Amino acid sequence: MTDSVDHPPTAAADNTSATADHPLVSAVKPLVDAMGAELLVPEQAQPDDVVLAWEGRDVIAVRLPQLSDSLDHILAAMERRHGMPLADLDRKAKQGVVRTLEARGAFSVRHGVETVAGALGVSRFTVYNYLNREHSAKGE
Repeated sequence: MTDSVDHPPTAAADNTSATADHPLVSAVKPLVDAMGAELLVPEQAQPDDVVLAWEGRDVIAVRLPQLSDSLDHILAAMERRHGMPLADLDRKAKQGVVRTLEARGAFSVRHGVETVAGALGVSRFTVYNYLNREHSAKGE
């Protein structure tokens, strides 16, 4: 796996610590972390990575996660937000989690329902019931 900016190889950039301390890196790091993406020095960027420049100079590259990894990252963030495993939430809170995940596109990911059901400690049928209940409440 590629080294991140936090622990870059010494030959990858001439001044890596300056890159890590750059204001652009500080500004985008919370977003990158929230997405489960990875920061890299620009020299490590691959064609699908997003290279961010500041005043005409490449400063940092962002490697976006695979969709399935994004779902795992979102579920972990939701557990941190709730302060407990999602499986320990009450039914109403689990329904809220499903609503949030649907809004974020979690169920468009292959095996998304199964992944969410496992995290919530419920069956796929229950997740579908939560989704159907939400759609009926909206009149869809």
